[in-house]
Amino acid sequence: MQTNRRSQLHFKAIAMATFFVWLPVLARCQNSTTAPAPVSTELAADIKALVASVSHLQSQVETLNSQMSELRNAQQDALREAEQLRAELNQTREQLAAKPGSVPGSYETRPATSQASVSSPLSSLSSSASATLPGQLQSTDDSSQGDLQQRISKLEDDQQLMNDKIVEQSQTKVESGSKYRVRLSGLVLLNTAVTRGSVDNLDIPQIAVPAEAPGVSGSFSGSLRQSQIGIETFGPDIAGARTSADVKFDFAGGFPNVPNGAAFGVVRLRTGTVRLDWADTSIVAGQDAIFFAPLTPTTLSALAIPALSYTGNLWSWTPQVRIEHRFALSENSALRIQAGILDSLTGDIPQRSYRYPSVGEESGQPAYATHIGYSQRIFGRDLGVGIGGYYGRQNWAFGRSVDGWAGVTDVEMPLGELLTFSAEFYRGRAVGGLGGGVGQSILLSGPVYSPGTAIHGLDSTGGWVQLKFKPKPNFEVNFAYGEDVPFARELKLFPGSALYYGYSISRNQSPFVNFIYRLRSDVLASVEYKHLQTKPLNSNAYIANQLIMSLGYAF
Repeated sequence: MQTNRRSQLHFKAIAMATFFVWLPVLARCQNSTTAPAPVSTELAADIKALVASVSHLQSQVETLNSQMSELRNAQQDALREAEQLRAELNQTREQLAAKPGSVPGSYETRPATSQASVSSPLSSLSSSASATLPGQLQSTDDSSQGDLQQRISKLEDDQQLMNDKIVEQSQTKVESGSKYRVRLSGLVLLNTAVTRGSVDNLDIPQIAVPAEAPGVSGSFSGSLRQSQIGIETFGPDIAGARTSADVKFDFAGGFPNVPNGAAFGVVRLRTGTVRLDWADTSIVAGQDAIFFAPLTPTTLSALAIPALSYTGNLWSWTPQVRIEHRFALSENSALRIQAGILDSLTGDIPQRSYRYPSVGEESGQPAYATHIGYSQRIFGRDLGVGIGGYYGRQNWAFGRSVDGWAGVTDVEMPLGELLTFSAEFYRGRAVGGLGGGVGQSILLSGPVYSPGTAIHGLDSTGGWVQLKFKPKPNFEVNFAYGEDVPFARELKLFPGSALYYGYSISRNQSPFVNFIYRLRSDVLASVEYKHLQTKPLNSNAYIANQLIMSLGYAF
């Protein structure tokens, strides 16, 4: 009926328009009595205009009729869809009435006797369906459908929010001068520590030392010096290789000579590399971690210097060039071989304004290193085993040369789904520049600048182990222990070494345990307890304990 009424209205409009078009013509015909020829010409023009108007109105009417036909078809489709939905709703109600102990489409079915302990609206509906009257069941079904609609609406809102965030992330970019893609990342890290005893570095302690003043037993401190900033860029393909580069900084480069300067850490270069990556081969050039000792314990308290350094964990950020090649042994196993040259840094302390060559650089040749690693998938994770080697020659002037070397073994092994065991051990000589021998590289019979002083490399051995327990993706517990043991019998034969280093340490140990929790993917919190026990030669051990609370935001 609505269609007929609309058609009548359209025809009335056409009739009224026709009347108003003819009205001026009739008036002119009545008023003209003396000039018939001009009137007839003007009348012919008006008739033509009226015919054009009628033709235009007819086309509009046809268009309106076709639109009304489309609306009628759409209305019929909507009615059929509503009937189908009504039939499905009735079928769902019949299933609810026939099976009061379950909810169609849910992921699990519970006995009707246990439904009272479940707070979900759907489970409450299931537990009470058998005890209701038909009218009450209808009301409960409507409530259930309303709850389902609310949940569906909430899921749609969450999905829309996620899509908006994805779009925002895809549109937020850092522009570079070369117009290639650049990624900015970093970590804002606050560490607060309660220290009992005395340590060499309050922010990143490595050894325990004698108390500086009587009556001082500890301290409380806070620092953001271990916060980091990283920039990574992805360039064009060169000779079939993907090119990329990255550089990382922190704020552990020292302190300005101003009041409260301990809170104003100086920016420090950590690493920076340029990479060329083919399918199975990579070339890396820049300043990077020592690749022949690839593992490090997990912690948030020691990022400026890797955890357990000078306690069995070899480390350094050294300018280097290396090449890697990967062999696929099977679908789940692979072999990686690395070899390269490194700037032969030996732990020398540079001058404030000028750089002089280290004793390793004065040898006239770089250091050499290699690493072979095997990996295999077990328990859905990677099992890794590797061996590495290092050699660097040192020139201590007056014809005195020392050969520094180290052999390293590393392993990372999943122990089921929740546990991971990792460890690294080394045996070396004159590797104080890599954190081995508790920072002691050489043995001296006298002053280092005296031509008659004999110099020998100090032998040492050490390593660390860690057990990671990860019951949830966002929570983990790490137990670690490290130990470094310079050969005490060599230290006793060369007591002059203590004058050069300021100490003579025969053993350094450090266990720690930490709890790391991710509040979100970008917010981390940690609590860690660390124990340091440092044994000087021919003296009692110094002991220090530290409780560190960390809060970080990654971006």
